[in-house]
Amino acid sequence: MSVRFVIVKLLRAILTIWLVVTFVFFVLRLSGDPVAQLLPDDVDKQTVQFYRELWGLDQPVGVQYLRYIEALLQGDLGISFRNNLDAFQLVMERVPKTALLGGTALLFALGFGIPLGIYAALHRDTAIDRAIMSVAVFGFSLPNFFLGIMLILIFSLQLRWLPSSGSGTWWHLLMPAVTLGTGFGAQIARYARSAMIDVTNRAYMRTAEAKGAGQTRKLYVHALPNAAIPIVTITGMKIGELLGWAVVTETVFAWPGIGRLLTSAVAMRDLAVVQCIMLILAVTMVSANFIVDLAYGWLDPRVRAQRQGER
Repeated sequence: MSVRFVIVKLLRAILTIWLVVTFVFFVLRLSGDPVAQLLPDDVDKQTVQFYRELWGLDQPVGVQYLRYIEALLQGDLGISFRNNLDAFQLVMERVPKTALLGGTALLFALGFGIPLGIYAALHRDTAIDRAIMSVAVFGFSLPNFFLGIMLILIFSLQLRWLPSSGSGTWWHLLMPAVTLGTGFGAQIARYARSAMIDVTNRAYMRTAEAKGAGQTRKLYVHALPNAAIPIVTITGMKIGELLGWAVVTETVFAWPGIGRLLTSAVAMRDLAVVQCIMLILAVTMVSANFIVDLAYGWLDPRVRAQRQGER
């Protein structure tokens, strides 16, 4: 893998993060005055002006932006207007819960999406294939919040098997993880099926069969490593989307992660907290895509050969 390739990818990643940070900064300033949101309606003008000066909101937006970027480069992500605490500390206290939910949902999605997609591809154009793909389309189309509410109605209110909110035990994790991972798993199933069908039609699969390779060897040695490339790609691209949907899931199940914190911070115009969360989401998504790009060379020898030829 060439050094030039890594440098170009890093520069693109930094540019993407900067664009996200800039967009979020200006959108939040245009969405309303946080002082008016946080203070009572009957507060006097002197108090309002005091807090505007204290939080630097009395300065022109351009000046605020330059100060924010300068502080960001120094590792200062600001102070929460609502709690008067370090915004980064507040967010990092919620990150483990979101990471637990997102990681469990990802494992659930991959655990049922990849096997179902492969099984459907091996039984292409049969009733089994059509049934699996119909379920996948349904799972992908089902709104996240609706699935979560339905699970609560069935397993919490009717059957009383699972808790409807909180995060005290592993049982609290089950429904949020299923809700968050169902749509993603359905997409994985569709991509896995397409990738396997494409691979099985390649010439090297017919060559392996002509050499007497058994069904198991053809599947695990020749088909799966090549079919893994688009699956890894979509997984990396969807990690950021998975974290985005966690906002809805955490709100439905009162899961104490950064998604729920983001919802309350946006409602209260807590600018530093919102900016910090969006920065973390942007870095996570960009890092995932960067890792996927690096994984290409390991998964696909053709990509590795092409990069070596570019040196």
